[in-house]
Amino acid sequence: MLLYGLIIFLLTTLACLGVLTWLTPNLAQRRMRELELPGEKTDWLKTAAGIAGPLAKLSIPQGDWENSAVRKRFINAGIRSPHAPALFYGAKTLLPLVLATMGYLALELASVGMERNKLILVLLILATIGCYLPNMLLGRAIAARKLEIFENFPDAADLMLVCVEAGLGLDAAMVRVADEMQIKSGALTEELHLTNLETRAGSTREQALRNLGLRTGVEEISAFVSMLTQSDKFGTSVGESLRVFSEDLRHKRQVRAEELAAKLSTKMLFPLVLCIFPAIFMVVLAPAGLRIARVLVPLLGGTS
Repeated sequence: MLLYGLIIFLLTTLACLGVLTWLTPNLAQRRMRELELPGEKTDWLKTAAGIAGPLAKLSIPQGDWENSAVRKRFINAGIRSPHAPALFYGAKTLLPLVLATMGYLALELASVGMERNKLILVLLILATIGCYLPNMLLGRAIAARKLEIFENFPDAADLMLVCVEAGLGLDAAMVRVADEMQIKSGALTEELHLTNLETRAGSTREQALRNLGLRTGVEEISAFVSMLTQSDKFGTSVGESLRVFSEDLRHKRQVRAEELAAKLSTKMLFPLVLCIFPAIFMVVLAPAGLRIARVLVPLLGGTS
């Protein structure tokens, strides 16, 4: 078993040295990068993307990146950096190797004797976790951003309603709401600013609003976009539509708060049973148990 471990360790070390040698640029390549991107030394993101680029080629899927599902997930998470694909797929390539190697070294240092099949199974599980860990982190980022937008969008709709009723147009109202919501929600402010920039660049309002719904991935914003589009087509009052929509959003937020409050008792059950109840039982029952033991032990000793 020790011989197998030594051989695997040597092979892993040689593989890491080979990868580092492959990734390290030579003098000519470094000079070309300095000429093309003078500020690359101070930009850690570009440096990390340059290192992870060759690794990303091993796992990046072939096809149109602009219309891929992963790019849409990046946009929903608010990640718009051009270096994000290289870092993401580089991590998906490197993390399985790193976690499997660290797991094997940890088992060897702990002197845990395992059969060969079990060891291979453990390493495969660690490699699988490393492969799906970037997806899990990306999913959590998407969920957090959607929740932030959902919780702050009712206030934005109310502000938009006030602006429209005060006489501003819809585009001017969105600009004003984006400025006012900057302190409370950076994600929603960013999306509204992008929508305003698309409108100023010549895109139609309908297309800009649809892009807003696609970027956020929130169902309420998609419904908001459909409502505004129908108001423009049929000539109905935008203020009245916003009033009804904002009331519906406030009702949904209230229902969600009540739902979370109803789940609180169930979530508190396990900490109570595992942490608080044992301490209460010890404090309440320990004196009675000691008295019973003092009474029964002499009686049982005298009987025997």
